[in-house]
Amino acid sequence: MKVWVAFNPKKEKAIQGVKELRKYFSKRKIAVIDGPRLKKNLGTDDLVVALGGDGTLLRVARAVAGCNVPVLGVNLGGLGFLTEVTLQEVYKTLDKILPGHISVEKRMMLRTEVWRDKKKVGESLALNDVVVNASKEARVVSLDLAIDNKPVANYLADGLIVSTPTGSTAYTLSAGGPIVYPDLELIIVAPICPHMLTLRPLIVSAEKNISIIMKTDHQVGNVTMDGQVGIPIKLNDLVVVKKAEEKLLLITSPYKNYFEVLRTKLKWSERA
Repeated sequence: MKVWVAFNPKKEKAIQGVKELRKYFSKRKIAVIDGPRLKKNLGTDDLVVALGGDGTLLRVARAVAGCNVPVLGVNLGGLGFLTEVTLQEVYKTLDKILPGHISVEKRMMLRTEVWRDKKKVGESLALNDVVVNASKEARVVSLDLAIDNKPVANYLADGLIVSTPTGSTAYTLSAGGPIVYPDLELIIVAPICPHMLTLRPLIVSAEKNISIIMKTDHQVGNVTMDGQVGIPIKLNDLVVVKKAEEKLLLITSPYKNYFEVLRTKLKWSERA
């Protein structure tokens, strides 16, 4: 068994955390890999530790997609919907994981393709969401939405979000979308500030293909995966979003459940 520790090398807290993890694993004679080396070095018996915030885990999710290796998110940031385990809990959590006492959720991911003149010009995975909007100016865009090639509506809006259940507590939540239990398999489509109040978020089966066509001709748009990977688009470009074959194997905290995370992060039940 070996462990790959992913972290932000620009953050002192993360650097110190890696040093401590190295000591922990060294005492147990477990090899630790850090840095960019990843897929070719990982096997299904290995472990990935994402040390940072949700952004670190999102990058890791795309990097290890298809490896079938479990990922433990350790929260060094503020929000931490994905990185449930705190730095104070990590060692007692690892003491449970290493002997095999592990609970893993298979989180659905999305695959996005961008087509121009019947040629694929970009592709990426996403764990949280895919956002189609204007690339620079704060201007509305015109987007045609179809599901399984059936026209749904034209959206005049700041953009469209296509989200997994995992991403329901991210950008989609800010756009008025629902909170969805993360181990479900479905797709949320939520408009960003639509100019018609009747255009509300949709929930569809994960087996559906989502198609979005850019209909604004006076500016360049952008497709962004997890807020981290961007592909520029222009008039009549086709964005296809569908359930990916790959999944994230996310280790859940043995000390808290999803509803506890919601109560803590969203301050449910608290009074002003």
